[in-house]
Amino acid sequence: MADLIAQGPQDQQRWRRALPDAASGREILLGRADSDWNVPWDSMISRRHTRIKVHLDHQIEIIQNVHARNPVFYRGRQSPQFKLTVGEHFVIGETTFTVVNRPGASELPSSENVTQHAYDYTVLRRRHFRDANSRIEMLSRLPDLITSSETDEELLVRMTNVLLQATPAATAVAVVALEDDAATENRSRPRADRPVRILHYDSRGFEYDSAQVSARLARSAIENRESVLQVWSPHDAAQSGFTTNEGVDWAFCVPLRSVACRGWAIYVTGQSATHGHFDPRDQNATPPDALQDDLKFAELVGSMVANLRQTRRLERRQASMRQFFAPIVMDALANQDPAEVLRPREANLSVMFCDLRGFTQKSEEQSDHLLELLNQVSESLGVMTRAILDCGGVIGDFHGDAAMGFWGWPIAQSDNVVRAANASIQIRRQLTLLNEMGESESGHHFQHGIGIATGNAVAGQIGTIDQVKVTAFGPVVNLASRLEGLTKQFGVQTIIDEPTATSLMEMRRNDRGAIDGNRTDHGAIDGLESPIVTRRLARVRPAGLIQPVNIYELSLASESLKDGDLATYQRGLEAFIEGDWSVASEAFACIADRDRPSQRILGQMARQGQSPPAGWSGVLDLEKS
Repeated sequence: MADLIAQGPQDQQRWRRALPDAASGREILLGRADSDWNVPWDSMISRRHTRIKVHLDHQIEIIQNVHARNPVFYRGRQSPQFKLTVGEHFVIGETTFTVVNRPGASELPSSENVTQHAYDYTVLRRRHFRDANSRIEMLSRLPDLITSSETDEELLVRMTNVLLQATPAATAVAVVALEDDAATENRSRPRADRPVRILHYDSRGFEYDSAQVSARLARSAIENRESVLQVWSPHDAAQSGFTTNEGVDWAFCVPLRSVACRGWAIYVTGQSATHGHFDPRDQNATPPDALQDDLKFAELVGSMVANLRQTRRLERRQASMRQFFAPIVMDALANQDPAEVLRPREANLSVMFCDLRGFTQKSEEQSDHLLELLNQVSESLGVMTRAILDCGGVIGDFHGDAAMGFWGWPIAQSDNVVRAANASIQIRRQLTLLNEMGESESGHHFQHGIGIATGNAVAGQIGTIDQVKVTAFGPVVNLASRLEGLTKQFGVQTIIDEPTATSLMEMRRNDRGAIDGNRTDHGAIDGLESPIVTRRLARVRPAGLIQPVNIYELSLASESLKDGDLATYQRGLEAFIEGDWSVASEAFACIADRDRPSQRILGQMARQGQSPPAGWSGVLDLEKS
């Protein structure tokens, strides 16, 4: 693997980055700002100056941007496009870019001439720096450097730069990682043989053969979770087993103790001007204070990086969870142990399924415009998810062009049915608005169906080792899905089960809470955003279910049948269930021209010859739509 080193006119104006693998096909944009790799110190470099491409023959191609102001020099000549190899360099402005090899991890055997010292981090932290002021000043700048790093690559570049500047005797600094057992193809490999990867490497000079990383030293420090320092005599360097460079005589490795940096470590190697009175071959001798100070500083840097990376990881996790959890849930996660909050447990839930109608037909009609169709579906799904979250629910899952949400977990909500009803109202209004806007733009035209059921279910982080998601399961979830499917058969937009309907009707706060046991007036339910009507549609046995259920329509009062028509429907439904189909037929016929559920039941009676079948129990057995 090859690296590119950028070196400006001042020592601190530098970085070293790994060039991409040729097989990836990735190109790097090099410039002063707004590029993949930025060189902010050189004003002669344009914001986007050159492209870098690695070829399969290991040559690196440099292509100057036509808008770049200043030339690129290669071998002393202006060259807008050229190829170079390891060991060569090019110049832009006052900055030299050199291609060098990245050292690997050596598995050479250890030597008896190496003295090894292990340090527990609690002991290191009690140690006082000899040059405390300069060390503290450098540590104080580290949080800003780290938090402004937008990527892990930039984080590692800045961390290694800080360590090189703070460790004058260091020749090279690397961030290494021990491969996890799950990441290796050979899972039976002994822990002691797990490969060591170099995540980032930087050296003080431009040596073609820089010191290699000792895989044995890194593995020992990471697995034992303790900092390890190894020192050897300069004349033993070639036989030390920990380096292939004769210019170094010590190395240490500091593990990063954080789940955000699992298996990571800082590896530093260098050369002391003199060991003073310290004899590296004396196993009982105390290492020089300077080396122990450098080790402690690396330990502090590693601890700070690990903690900040953990914080950023939690922030990203929280940001991603906001897509699925309402603010009230996020507050609970912030104040309690997330593992405890999210663990699966039984709860009383109101579960909603919302599905788009007409997607299959539109996908066939717009087969040449599938990306446009995808945008329309995504926008509609966004309406559903926003409504669920706005009403304090949890996004449980997506099923193609349908979304599932639920209320009552991880925090119990006494008004979960009201929240679910409000979400259905919001979805209905927003999708109607989208369709109205789409009529003039040949856009959406999606209808929708919503099913809501209330009851006990298990909710939480559910899944396998390979895939975990937050969702709910149980009979009430299956019922909500079936109710959503029944909206198409009955020609209504929202169907709820009996517990949901009963809860809504029992929540009335004054005498106007219900009309004829069906209508709920505005203000009757605390927290309900709009007046609604719930009417019993039928007693049915949905496909795949054993027990029959009473189903209800949930609609806006402004769009529902008038009171007299509601009473007529209920009179017809009672006669239908009791088997008096002549009375039922007469009642339904009165409102069938303006009521799809009446048409549905009239059609059912017509198919049965206007007489209930033998053994009629008042239950409609329905096929899955």
